[in-house]
Amino acid sequence: MKAAFFALALLLPAAANAATTEDIFAAYAKGDYEQAVKMGEAARTAPGYAIAARAVLADAVLRDRPCMECLTKAERLSRQAVAADPRHAFGQVWLAVSLGYQSRLTGIVKARLRDAPGQSKLALDAAIAADPKNPFAVSALGGWNIEIVRGGGATLARFLYGATEAEALGLFDRALKLDPGNVAVHYQIALSLLGFDADKYRSRILTELRASIAGHPATSYEKAMQGRANELLGLVHRGAQDALAAKVRTFQGYPD
Repeated sequence: MKAAFFALALLLPAAANAATTEDIFAAYAKGDYEQAVKMGEAARTAPGYAIAARAVLADAVLRDRPCMECLTKAERLSRQAVAADPRHAFGQVWLAVSLGYQSRLTGIVKARLRDAPGQSKLALDAAIAADPKNPFAVSALGGWNIEIVRGGGATLARFLYGATEAEALGLFDRALKLDPGNVAVHYQIALSLLGFDADKYRSRILTELRASIAGHPATSYEKAMQGRANELLGLVHRGAQDALAAKVRTFQGYPD
């Protein structure tokens, strides 16, 4: 009996000192990604793992060069979040995002062999089923549709995955209705459309970039995305097509 009480006593300080979800998000929001990851892993909860994955992804996106090690770590943390609670939407969202970024580094063939597009779709569908009003999940599914169409063409994308350009646009509109002032969502929509067809969607791209820049960033990451949106907006206005295309590829995480 004494041994049992002693073991319990050892566990209590750790539980008492465990960071709350709010604490972990606060570390992420101010840009302390390493601390957010440590706190998120230590919490051993779905929200904790999900925020840790989000922090790793933010760090990876902000680097000058793609980081596959970062992306695989983000995938691992996302899967831990999903395992802890499959209905925690953000675990599913960041899983899909990490797989998407990895696919840009490995290429279409390896991504399809792994069924990364299918896994991403399942994750995003699960996220939206769990939280239909999550703007990140809805906009990410729109981005998924755009990427599938861009990578395989309209006919093959529809045949293999049911992905369409029209579905993407509808999801983008829905995400913005859910959260009109979301800096990151506006930016990601603009970036997706820039990578897909910058001429066709020039007007929409300009609208989204301006909205991102004008918004109120909730995190350090969103502040950085505003800087990128401003850079892209300048390139669009100058008609610097080659420079714009190169910058879009860099911001989307493609290798040089």
